[in-house]
Amino acid sequence: MGAGQSTPAPPPTAANMGADLKTSGDAAKPKPCCVCKDEKAARDECMLFSKTDNAQQECADLVTKYKTCMAGYGFKI
Repeated sequence: MGAGQSTPAPPPTAANMGADLKTSGDAAKPKPCCVCKDEKAARDECMLFSKTDNAQQECADLVTKYKTCMAGYGFKI
């Protein structure tokens, strides 16, 4: 190879496929869609299938549980 030419990048392997991904502290934080699934499902079911006129009041405890769970992972709702 002459001056000013660079060597080609090696082919992707299992060891280097994620090398270009961001490796900051965010890597340890899960995505919001992947946590508190049970709490979210219970909250959604309560809100969708409520037979009262005020589903927000009826499901307030489930909403609180979901918010608490999400806060435990660092998410603010």
